[in-house]
Amino acid sequence: MRSSLLEIIVMHLNMLKAKIHRATVTHAELHYEGSIAIDGVLLDASGIREYEQIHAWNVNSGQRFVTYALRAEEGSGIISVNGSAARSAQPGDLVIIAAFVQLSEAELETYQPTLVYVGAHNRISHTNRAIPKQMAGIS
Repeated sequence: MRSSLLEIIVMHLNMLKAKIHRATVTHAELHYEGSIAIDGVLLDASGIREYEQIHAWNVNSGQRFVTYALRAEEGSGIISVNGSAARSAQPGDLVIIAAFVQLSEAELETYQPTLVYVGAHNRISHTNRAIPKQMAGIS
């Protein structure tokens, strides 16, 4: 009986679902309702949904925070850090915005995250489905 119970337990792992890599903060609105407003083109390309929980990492300051995504106007380039999170980023800062998903071991067999890389004015420079393997530095 005990082994049959173990067979039905499905372990889920928290995996990177999507990231928007090195977006430039365009606004920091302390007195706006919380969240990060993200250009709708970037949301669609990444698969991050409006109101989905996201993690943001400020490349400039090292600060990290969790909030949710709001849709900004498509093609606007807006990355607006709002509410109390506005104390964690300033216009001009680079941020990495990530969303996570729980997947079973079986789902991991074919799973790949969606990675969106941006350049000037938060325009998509390219996308990828895997992060390049990090290599050892040469001395």
